Amino acid sequence: MNTEKTLLVIEDEEAILRFLRSSLESSGWEVLEAKTGRLGLELAAARKPDVILLDLGLPDQDGLELLKALRKWTSAPVIIISARGQEKDKITALDFGADDYLTKPFGVAELMARLRVALRHAEEGPEDAPPLYERQGLKVDLVAQRVWLRKKEIHLSPMQFELLAVLVRHSGRVVRQEELMRQVWGESRDVTPEALRIFVYQIRHKIEPDPVRPRSLKTEPGVGYRLESPDD
Repeated sequence: MNTEKTLLVIEDEEAILRFLRSSLESSGWEVLEAKTGRLGLELAAARKPDVILLDLGLPDQDGLELLKALRKWTSAPVIIISARGQEKDKITALDFGADDYLTKPFGVAELMARLRVALRHAEEGPEDAPPLYERQGLKVDLVAQRVWLRKKEIHLSPMQFELLAVLVRHSGRVVRQEELMRQVWGESRDVTPEALRIFVYQIRHKIEPDPVRPRSLKTEPGVGYRLESPDD
């Protein structure tokens, strides 16, 4: 990991701070810590971190309100880390501008994977995803509009490919159901979440070696879907 990468952790729980400090500094990150929202805002403005980890339960203000304040002036990736696992909290955080959401407790490997994705998207921008996706035998060429699984070409319908292409462009990040439906079917089409689930079911049966236990196309219950990052 590039030692110049700076991470701001806005979290008041000392045990979590110790865990993050030891895990991240050993991987080459410079770790900044803020135990209050006010200090977090000050450090974010002064140090301009590459990534921000934000807890929702802060002593001086709600983390969602802090997220709204951050999004008024910074586009740095923000990953929510919180014990709040309810679907509505995840949805609200994503609506307020969070890039990702980790529910406590989480492991080092998962955290590092999410950080890699956050850095890649920050560097490339949302419209600059690689046109070729490869992960565990799955290969998707966005330019040629072709898909292979273990070197065998898979045939998708135009709508199935478009749905998969949206997930490829946002690989490693959860895409909300509403956003998927908007990007694939447009604003004017009356598409239900159930119809979206059917399309995901069909795609899984074509691209997953075991559709019952998918390795690439994952469901974030009540929120949306995530195509795992090719870097994981």
